[in-house]
Amino acid sequence: MANISSIGISGLPLGDLLDSLQKNENQVLAVIQNRQTVAKAKLSGYGTLKDAVSAFQKAADAVKNTDAFGAIAAKSSSDAISVTTTNQAIAGQYSVNVSQLATSQTLVYAGQTDRTTSIGSGGTLSVTLANGDTKTLDLGADTSLNGLAKAINADKDIGMNATVVNDGSGTPYRLLLTSRETGAQNAAASISVSGNTDLDNFLKYAGTDAANVEQGQAAQDAKLSINGIDVTSATNTVSNVIDGVTLTLNQTTDGKAANLSLTKDDSVAKKAVGDFVKAYNSLLGSIKTLTAYDVGAQKSSALTGDSVARSVQTRMRDAISGGFDPAQGTNLAQIGISTDPKTGELVIDDAKLSKALAENGEGVKSLFTSDTGIGKRVSDTAEGFVNTNGSISTAQTSMSKTVEDITKQFEATSDRIAQRMDTYRNQFTQLDAMVSQMNSLSSYLSQQLSALNGAKK
Repeated sequence: MANISSIGISGLPLGDLLDSLQKNENQVLAVIQNRQTVAKAKLSGYGTLKDAVSAFQKAADAVKNTDAFGAIAAKSSSDAISVTTTNQAIAGQYSVNVSQLATSQTLVYAGQTDRTTSIGSGGTLSVTLANGDTKTLDLGADTSLNGLAKAINADKDIGMNATVVNDGSGTPYRLLLTSRETGAQNAAASISVSGNTDLDNFLKYAGTDAANVEQGQAAQDAKLSINGIDVTSATNTVSNVIDGVTLTLNQTTDGKAANLSLTKDDSVAKKAVGDFVKAYNSLLGSIKTLTAYDVGAQKSSALTGDSVARSVQTRMRDAISGGFDPAQGTNLAQIGISTDPKTGELVIDDAKLSKALAENGEGVKSLFTSDTGIGKRVSDTAEGFVNTNGSISTAQTSMSKTVEDITKQFEATSDRIAQRMDTYRNQFTQLDAMVSQMNSLSSYLSQQLSALNGAKK
C-alpha cells in the first residue's frame, strides 16, 4: 500500500479516510487468514494423529512377533563360554567342558631383504584346502611380497589372508599366510605357483614344512563335551547342538566344566505387552487432545468433530476387543488387562499377567500372535490409516491442497487490496490537490474582492 503521509494539504481528513478503508479491506484478509490458521492446525493434527497410529502399529508388530514370547534366559558359570538363545530353546541345565579351541592355520615364509622386488614374473597361485577345494589366483605383474599380499587379500575365494611383517633381522621381511576360517578342514593342504618357477620355489607348500616355509600355527577344530557328549566344531561359535542355543567358546575350561542354566524368561513378553498397552493409551491421549473442546473458552482443538479421528478411536478399540486366542479363547481380561471405564485406557494387573504367562504361556502368545490375535488385527487396522492410500494420508493430502488454495487466495486478495488502496490514494491525492487549488483560488478571489471594496470606499 502506498504511503498516505503526504495527503491532507487541503485540510480534508483524507488520511483518516484511507485508514478506515484499509481496515475494512483487512477484514476480508482476516477471514481468509483465520481459515488458513484452522486448515494448518488441522493438517498438523493429522500429522500428530498419524505418528501416534504409527507408534501403536510398531508396538503391535513387536507384540505379534512370536520371539517376544517363550524367551529363555541363559546363564553361564564361566567366562570361558558365552551363551545366546532364541525362543526355540528349552529350559534345562547343561554341563559344558571345553578342551580345545578352534584355530586358524598360519604359514610363515623365509625372510627377504626387500618387500618390493618381484620374485620371478607373473604366474597363477593355486591353494588346495584340506577339505579338497582348490582355488586359483592370477598374480599379475607384481610378484613382490607387497604385490602377493595385495593380490591374495583382494581375492574373496582364495581362502587365505596375507601380511608382510618385519622381524628386524638381516632379511627382515616375512610373508605370513593365515587361513580365513578356523578348523582343520579350512587349512591349506598344498600351495603352488604355475608359470613362475622362482615364485613356485618360494611359495611351495605340501602340508609339511619346506625350505622356505614353516607352519607357525596348525589349524584345529574346537572340542567340547555337553553333558558328557563329545562335540567337534570347526569354529568357536557352536550352534545347532542344543536347540535354540548358540555357544561362543572364549577359552578352555581346563577340566572344570562350566554350568549352563537355561530358564524361562517372561520379562521379554511382559515388556512387549506393556509397550503395546502404553502405545494404545498414548494414542487415546493424542486423540483426546486433538479433538477436545473448551466449553469455557468456546474454543475447538485441531480435530474437534473430525470423522477420521473418531474412526481411528473406534476401529482401534474394536481391533483390540475383538482379538482372541483361537485354541482356548483366551482374551485380555483373562490375562489381567482391563479397560478403565472412565478414560477408556487399558490397565495391566501385573500379578495376573505374570500368572497367565507362567501357567498359560501358549494361550497368551496366541492371543497376540495368531491370525485372529490382537497384534495382527491392530497392525492391519493401523495400516489402513497410515499407508499411502489410507484415510489419514488421504486427509493430509486433501488438507495440504486446502492450505495451498487458501494461501493462494490470501495472496491474490492481498494484491487486489493493495492495488485498490493505491487507486484510492491516487484519487485522494488528486482530490487533495484540486481542493487545495480551489482553496487557493477562493482565497485569491476573496483578497481581490476585498481590494475592490476598499478602492470604492
